[in-house]
Amino acid sequence: MEQLSSFSPAAALAEISVQPDLTADTAEVQRQPVEPPASPCRFCGTPLDFTFVNLGTSPLCQDHVRPHEFNRAEAFYPLHARVCRECFLVQLDEFVTSAEIFQNDYAYFSSYSASWLRHARRYTDMATERFGLTKDSLVVEVASNDGYLLQYFLEKEIPVLGIEPAANVAGYAQAKGINTLVRFFGRETARYVAELSGQADLLLGNNVLAHVPDINDFVAGMRILLKPTGVITMEFPHLLRLMEGNQFDTIYHEHFSYLSFYTVERIFAHHGLTLFDVEELPTHGGSLRIFARHTPDDTHPVSCRVRELRERELAAGVTDLAYYADFEENAKETKRKLLEFLIEAKRAGKTVVGYGAPGKGNTLLNYCGIRTDFIEYTVDVSPHKQGNFLPGTRIPICHPDRIRQTRPDYVLILPWNLREEIMEQMQDIRDWGGRFVVPIPEVQVYE
Repeated sequence: MEQLSSFSPAAALAEISVQPDLTADTAEVQRQPVEPPASPCRFCGTPLDFTFVNLGTSPLCQDHVRPHEFNRAEAFYPLHARVCRECFLVQLDEFVTSAEIFQNDYAYFSSYSASWLRHARRYTDMATERFGLTKDSLVVEVASNDGYLLQYFLEKEIPVLGIEPAANVAGYAQAKGINTLVRFFGRETARYVAELSGQADLLLGNNVLAHVPDINDFVAGMRILLKPTGVITMEFPHLLRLMEGNQFDTIYHEHFSYLSFYTVERIFAHHGLTLFDVEELPTHGGSLRIFARHTPDDTHPVSCRVRELRERELAAGVTDLAYYADFEENAKETKRKLLEFLIEAKRAGKTVVGYGAPGKGNTLLNYCGIRTDFIEYTVDVSPHKQGNFLPGTRIPICHPDRIRQTRPDYVLILPWNLREEIMEQMQDIRDWGGRFVVPIPEVQVYE
């Protein structure tokens, strides 16, 4: 019979004592948040490790839900903006490709805003006179949408070409007689257009620079397409105004970048382009219109406005990360105050509806967790949005007449940058005691 080995308690304890103690290390690992690797800056490649604002997750802002899709799940993507430590470009990671965002049923049509059409007409008058545009010139607009702007150059018999990636929107421009190329813009498209139509005397883009994931390819393409003595104008929301106005709701997946003059000047200079003038505009809560040329072209001297804005931004602190540190807390406070207002209104038996179905409204509503328990419906003048539901929140989108039929107590204006235009259109809500509410920069009720 096999003899059992003797057991020694002391020996067993000694063996146990030399085993590695993983308890402390494991607990430390569990306490540390798991962070994905830092993405590189889309301009300079520096790892992005400084948060500007984290708005949680949200669906694509223009991806409205159709009635037959109501019971289907939606894709939500992180909405986390970061600041580059080297070039100070504020940006989102690219979780969704441009092709997915600007798909065939893209819902934004510029022509449905009367104030934006007036802005476009004023621009064409200014540009025609300032740059001496004639029937022998070529005006090219990148992200030309439904022809809202090029139609006014066409009225002046100035040749135009639109470049628009959303086929359904481009179709409306083509129906107006505006030659429109359905493509994304970058080096490849610039070479194609230059060979097909020649280089541009005026190359413009309104609210497109923030929409491009590869900003280097985009700006390099503009240099290729621009005549040696041609002019570029671009309009985009100004980061300083975004921060001063607490406009966190303008952050959504369509906008890959959030731009200061300082950073845009660096990007353009990197690609051989000089900013020679700048205008500050009230559009979209505060925008910049930059004027650029090839750096060797001395026909357009650099204006004093360039130096003044550059100095003002540096004085504000755009090259100091501390400047960006408090923005997230400001967004949280606005969220709390808006929810407090809605809770108080609903407890008092009041009805609240929305006006508009803009991208910024979808960021605001999804970030705050506001659904039909707070807002019964929203309205929009665009027939392309009516009859559908807001992404994420599933709030129904109705015709504006719905407000007059139901007579709500409060109308929450989601496109707050158009509040004057909307209040003028809907001023008769005061006939039944209705009031307007604007959420940004802070909750304000208009009697």
